[in-house]
Amino acid sequence: MANEIWTIKRCLEWTKEYLAERGEEHPRLSAEWLLCAATGLARIDLYMRMDEALNAAQLETMHAAVVRRAKGEPLQYITGSTQFRMIDVACAPGVLIPRPETEMLVEEVLNYLDAEVLSPEAAARQCVELPWNDEVEQARKAEAALADERATAERRAANLTAADEAALGSDVLGSRAYAEELADREAERAASQAAEAEAMETPEPELDEYGIAIDGADQETASAQDAAAPAPAEPRTARVLEVGCGTGCISLSLAWERRGHVACTATDIEPRAIDLATKNRDALGLTSGEVAFSLTNLVSSIPHDEWGTFDVLVSNPPYIPTDVMRSLPHEVKDFEPDLALEGGADGLDIFRRLLNAAPYMLRAGGLFACELYEGALDAAAELCRQAGLSDVRIVRDLTDRPRIVRAIVTEPKQRQ
Repeated sequence: MANEIWTIKRCLEWTKEYLAERGEEHPRLSAEWLLCAATGLARIDLYMRMDEALNAAQLETMHAAVVRRAKGEPLQYITGSTQFRMIDVACAPGVLIPRPETEMLVEEVLNYLDAEVLSPEAAARQCVELPWNDEVEQARKAEAALADERATAERRAANLTAADEAALGSDVLGSRAYAEELADREAERAASQAAEAEAMETPEPELDEYGIAIDGADQETASAQDAAAPAPAEPRTARVLEVGCGTGCISLSLAWERRGHVACTATDIEPRAIDLATKNRDALGLTSGEVAFSLTNLVSSIPHDEWGTFDVLVSNPPYIPTDVMRSLPHEVKDFEPDLALEGGADGLDIFRRLLNAAPYMLRAGGLFACELYEGALDAAAELCRQAGLSDVRIVRDLTDRPRIVRAIVTEPKQRQ
């Protein structure tokens, strides 16, 4: 076997079949992840380089990874990373792997900050397309697109005639009609860019209160008046407290997506989590002033002079009920840390402690938001109401299950 040539294509197909025989739910997707990690290639590059042979080191890495995956170890631990919203985060045994549901928790916090805390300029952001689509379907589409590209190249190389194209169908990629359509689009784009450039060179005249253009000296006077006007106040920085940060994915996403406008303090009781989260922060180029990590139990390390100053308290705490822990999938139950999963008899042990801390940590109008077990949301919402929080809401996840509770602290508490 050592003398055999293992191309990317052969390794992909063999791994897919091997994992499928051992009960892997998405064997092709797993095979792609492992190959990407072993070769350093992006997934689409695998399909562009199917005939490329793996070297000895890549084969050795791939073999070890396949053995680990066949035993049920999570892909994220094997490959060492995962994607979370707009960032990549390192993953390691002993630290909980980020989930798509937690991406929704981040979105809830951002929506609150944009509406209640940040200026419109700070809140403006690109639309984030979250990785919630079926990745297997994405891979299939990528493979189909690659096949189309290869077919197009072959047809062009063969200099197909118009009759040939007609026989293949009018919608064939690379046909003359398609080329003409692209040319038309390019011409329209160039004309649009030229018009925009001309508009930029000829600025619109400034108008007075009656809609009449101000010219010459009048414009200079208006500019002088504008210069004399006091500068608008700087928008304040939103302050977020995260409890149980794990990989740091929540705080890092908030700081990354609102850079310069959000400062996070994040805590965890697990030293490996703090070390990994710090590594992820450094990899993103964020500073300790933007995201500060603290090894502590819940909020114990928060200085008393910072109590009542946070805009948000957010957490993805341990929330799996004790009885449910026994029925978790093998790759979760036997590989991910119980400390980050088990939440007591009803899954709300840590939540209760966070709810008790929220009125002390948050300012008036501050947001308390937690991801919880689907069967515990109604009870959690009622606990929030009993604690005097207002605007209590339950947010459902992508499978339409209750997943997040969020509420507003209207009456902050002072320590005695």
